[in-house]
Formats: sequence, C-alpha cells, structure tokens
Amino acid sequence: MNTFLLMCWEFFKTGLFAVGGGLATVPFLEEISAKYGWFSLSDLTTMIAVSESTPGPIGINMATYVGNHMFGVWGGVAATLSLVAPSIIVICIIARILVQFQNSKVVKGIFNGLRPAVVGFILSAVISIYLMSLFNVDAFKVSGSVADLFRWKGIVLFAALFAFYKWKPNVHPIILICIAAVAGIIFSF
Repeated sequence: MNTFLLMCWEFFKTGLFAVGGGLATVPFLEEISAKYGWFSLSDLTTMIAVSESTPGPIGINMATYVGNHMFGVWGGVAATLSLVAPSIIVICIIARILVQFQNSKVVKGIFNGLRPAVVGFILSAVISIYLMSLFNVDAFKVSGSVADLFRWKGIVLFAALFAFYKWKPNVHPIILICIAAVAGIIFSF
C-alpha cells in the first residue's frame, strides 16, 4: 500500500476508534509515530501544543498537520477527511437507530459502558502529554544523567502557570496560553 493511502487508512482507524474527542486520538498518534516514523514524539508534543492553542478540535488539527507535513495541502485535506469520515458515518447510522431505541436497556448499557472507556482514553492522553512535556527520556538514555531526565524549563513554566491559575482561577485560558507561548519564545523551549 502506498504511503498516502496508508496515512489515510491510519487516520480513518484513529477517527473510528478514538471515542471521546481529540485527546483520545493521542494514544493512536503515538502508535503511528512509533510504527511509521512519520513524526517524532517531539513533533507530536508540538502538534498538541499548537492544536490546543488554535481553534478547532485537536484531532482534526493534528491530522491536518501530519497530512500537510507529509503530502502538502492535499495530504492535509485527505488526512482530515479520513479522520472525520468515521464520525460522520457513525452519527448518521446512530441518528436513525437511536430514535427507535433510545429507551432500550441495551442502548443505555452501551453508553454506560463507553463512558469509562472514554475517560480511560482521555486520562491516557493526559498522562502521555504530561510525560512528554516534562520529561526527556531519550536524553536520559543517552547521557545517563538524572538531570537530563527532566525538562527543567517546562517544569518551572508548568509550576508557575499552575500556581498562577490557582491564585487567579478566573483568568481566561487564552491569557495562560499566550504567556506560555511568549515564555517558549523567550526561553527557547
């Protein structure tokens, strides 16, 4: 299978099984990175940061980025459509069926079973992002120095923004995103 079709297939599978939204796509994207090497985990962390700070769902933003990075504009369009196609198909099917079976114990049971799975996907993504952002396992493997294991600038920025948000919980997240972006530029993250 050629790389373009393989990319579309991988994003179609991601869209089909990443139940719970954009962050639920992160474990799938980690697998794609490890399996095909189309982007590094560092690229993934950057994609997550950019996707979280731009309008639109994170999964779609990341699919667009990867497709565009690999095949230009048409690659971005194809990867995005591949990611959203399963949702469109499933929603159309469910919309027809759900009206007829909305009070069914089976349907309610299915949704009750999906909720913990969605929480698990999202928690997995949060832990992955946390570890990729604050720890540098690759540098630690090379040097063996515990000091290289930690991304000190990221830890300090995380702690400062976390403390600031706890002190001023009504601050709009856009302000925190802008502060983080400026800090990343100034301190060369």
